[in-house]
Amino acid sequence: MNLTLSVDERVVRHARRSAAAMGTSVNQLVREFLESLTDEGNVEDFEQELRQLSARAGGRRRGWRFNRDEAHART
Repeated sequence: MNLTLSVDERVVRHARRSAAAMGTSVNQLVREFLESLTDEGNVEDFEQELRQLSARAGGRRRGWRFNRDEAHART
């Protein structure tokens, strides 16, 4: 599955440098991070981590969430 993310250019530059120093790619780091969140099998921990990441990113959703129909709508 492909996933599109919006990330600040400065963050991506630093992430690429860090990944190169570790001999891997940003893609692999993100994949491993997401896998580590779900390997624990605890959905509540995963959701809490996502909320923390969103808060640090300054999310502007104000509690709004996609519903299933909106998430799969084709325009």
